[in-house]
Amino acid sequence: MLNTAIKAARRGATVINRASFDLDRVSVTEKHFNDFVTEVDQAAEAAIIEVLKTAYPDHAILAEESGASTNLHDESEYVWIIDPLDGTTNFIHGFPQYCVSIALQHRGIITQAVVYDPTRNEMFTATKGGGAFLNDKRIRVTRCDKIADALIGTGFPSRDLSGLDQYMEMFKVMTSKCQGLRRPGSAALDLAYVANGRLDGFFEKGLAPWDIAAGSLLITEAGGIVGNFVGDSDYLYKGDVLAGTPKVFGQMVNLLQPFAASVKK
Repeated sequence: MLNTAIKAARRGATVINRASFDLDRVSVTEKHFNDFVTEVDQAAEAAIIEVLKTAYPDHAILAEESGASTNLHDESEYVWIIDPLDGTTNFIHGFPQYCVSIALQHRGIITQAVVYDPTRNEMFTATKGGGAFLNDKRIRVTRCDKIADALIGTGFPSRDLSGLDQYMEMFKVMTSKCQGLRRPGSAALDLAYVANGRLDGFFEKGLAPWDIAAGSLLITEAGGIVGNFVGDSDYLYKGDVLAGTPKVFGQMVNLLQPFAASVKK
């Protein structure tokens, strides 16, 4: 199943790479305020789904652009969770920080994960119980055990700005406690960076399952922890995500749990 997901990710990335050479011709639609979709997102998603459905016609699909297949939770015990282009705003500006994210959920548990960065040809993969890898090399979270030494990734409100003031309070808290904050603009890739040790932690609110699913398995298989803002495991369909090395995770929970229900993405 992982090999099929890798094949699907590469197929979607082919569509993305082809379009990246002539961005001026890419058709962009604003779904909501500051929430964009391009014909590239849609074409990449169709290419990914074609690969997955050819191999596993009975599996259900949950994808960003096409949504959920009919009767998602009744249709199959297997659900493919897909973001064909995470970081669309970056892509349409030619900013090289975006990825394809594909995960397989089996009976409610993420068992396979692929996050592919086509700009760097970096393929992050994980199988539950089998470890996490970057281009077939085993990866682990860092040994960072103090948030004061940690580089933390995040995302901030761009669509629903009603929670911006509260987010700035959260930003202030984290900035005063960690070594630095980064907001590259692709949550799935940020989570992969935690798994690979480029970041020591990550937090964001209001994410969708396709932003989270693959990256969360990468982190846990790389020795990290993923939870919500109070440290619980109920995050995939709730959208508030906090991740990091085991000790940094605990320190982040202590700092961010007051914001658990107060900030919207």
